[in-house]
Amino acid sequence: MKTKFSFLIAIAFSSLSMNAQVVKDTVATPTDSIALKQVELQKAKEKAETLSPEQAAAIQKAATQKQKEAEKMKKAAEKQAKALDKEQRKLEKEQKQFAKEQKKIASGEKDLIKIKEKLEDEKKDLEKMKAKLEKSKRKGKLSDIEIEKENIKISKQQIRIQELQEDLDKTEKKLNKLRR
Repeated sequence: MKTKFSFLIAIAFSSLSMNAQVVKDTVATPTDSIALKQVELQKAKEKAETLSPEQAAAIQKAATQKQKEAEKMKKAAEKQAKALDKEQRKLEKEQKQFAKEQKKIASGEKDLIKIKEKLEDEKKDLEKMKAKLEKSKRKGKLSDIEIEKENIKISKQQIRIQELQEDLDKTEKKLNKLRR
């Protein structure tokens, strides 16, 4: 009976050992690529200590190659950032220039309006002076000297009108030039 009992126990343990399943670790942990590269470099250095000099030189050469590539990428990124900054400054400069030109155009238009108004006022004053002179001549109130004085005033008024007309033409040309 003892042999049967021990035999059954042996069969039970053997069946348990056969039914045991291997559990795999399925949990994946995210790793930082830089940290991973450092770990790889550390492992490579450890291997290099046990490797032959040719193998160590090859590993070191690969590491320097990777470092050079990283430096190239860094320089390219810096160059691109510098180009973007330069382009941004160029656009800002163009915007300032455009705003400045628009301000000049607005100022020119304002000056043009003022000159036109002043020219109209001067023309009205000239007409009033001429009408007053003619009226006084018809009534015979003025002497020859007073008539000449009034003619001189009228001539001066005409000169002011001509100067204003020249200023108007000059301002219009300047404004047209700015608009182009």
